[in-house]
Amino acid sequence: MPLTKRLQLAALSDLLSARREAILLAWRKLDRADPEQMTGRALTLGQFLDHIPPILDAYEHQLRSLPGGTEAEAADLEKKAEGVKHGLHRWQQGYRLKELVSECGHLQFCVFEELDQIAAAHPELEPAALLEARRQLLHLINDTISESAAQYERMQQAEAAGRAVDLMNALTTVEELEQRRAALYHQAVHDLNSDVLGVSLAATHASRTGLAETDRAEAAAYLQRSVQGLASMLGELMDLARLEAGQEHREIAAFDAGSLLTELGGSNQPFARARQLFLKTEGPACLAVTGDVDKVRRVAKNLLVNALKYTEDGGVTLSWGETKEHWWLMVKDTGPGMMSAASEPLKAGLQAATASAKESDEKSAAIQGEPSQVLAAPAAATTATTTPSQDPPGEGIGLSIVKRLCELLDASLETASSADTGTTFRVVFPRRYIGVAH
Repeated sequence: MPLTKRLQLAALSDLLSARREAILLAWRKLDRADPEQMTGRALTLGQFLDHIPPILDAYEHQLRSLPGGTEAEAADLEKKAEGVKHGLHRWQQGYRLKELVSECGHLQFCVFEELDQIAAAHPELEPAALLEARRQLLHLINDTISESAAQYERMQQAEAAGRAVDLMNALTTVEELEQRRAALYHQAVHDLNSDVLGVSLAATHASRTGLAETDRAEAAAYLQRSVQGLASMLGELMDLARLEAGQEHREIAAFDAGSLLTELGGSNQPFARARQLFLKTEGPACLAVTGDVDKVRRVAKNLLVNALKYTEDGGVTLSWGETKEHWWLMVKDTGPGMMSAASEPLKAGLQAATASAKESDEKSAAIQGEPSQVLAAPAAATTATTTPSQDPPGEGIGLSIVKRLCELLDASLETASSADTGTTFRVVFPRRYIGVAH
């Protein structure tokens, strides 16, 4: 007597579950064979699998559930939630959106192939049950792509919102600058007897007015800082625009990361001493890797300089090391921690993505009997919710530049922060690159 459709779908779910490991390994093999899938090759198996096992759990759960019932609805919500996590994690790992969509297509192909093999080995399964399983699989992949892509869009909007805050602050600075310049004009007009054109000219001639020495010095210093700050922000915006327009390409070659980072730490010692901070460097003197030395330097310098800027007490540690398939650099400060509010959406997103990556990596690492490699959140500490003092203008733009450079280099950007222990950024790079550099 033939099984009912529901019982056949439940049996099919069990057969797929028994073949889970084979499906995932076939998926990874197919993805690595795709020459356009570059980022995933640098990930460990656990990092690559990410939140896909729970998504497949939800798929199998849905096959066992009565269509339209509460269990099926719960399974549907479960796979959508895992799809959001998957998208957030892939964003943090430096995936391009096209890579994310392609790997979902590869997963669909592997599960379809497994369903075909199950159908051939189990002729008792009716075509209607297999058709329903394939239909549910299409829904699964569609939902995963939709939720993951939507998460990408939300993070891009978050980055744009952060840059908007920086630009609004810059406009406020310009307005204040104009007001100060107007005051200087008024006080200097009797002595200069001519127009003072521009901020730089006002600062240059301030000493020839009747201003008190302390007022003159403060005004000149203010003008100089404002001009330098705006120039720096414009430079960062130009860098970010080139990256987002795809005008920068990576140049892959062998280099010594240990020597590079040791030199970078040494060149920033005067800056640290001027702020009465320590700057430690920890890592092997020689670390032979393959990558784009200029862009790695930009990533490390940006993180290091920003850490020194907003750390008031203590100091910063720049460290680096290697694993079997990766090498990493880490910048840890003793500052007040990062704000996780609406004005800091990129930082908050990176923290959430790192926590999600840690959760996924711990599960797969436990199965393999290995420790997780993802940056851990500070122990026994609460995430900072107050604005760091003296947060440098344009720092959000600088972090966006780092994120874009990491995407270009197939690197993961991780961060953890608390008011008690400060902020840590960790960038994980591939030890080598396969295929043509792009």
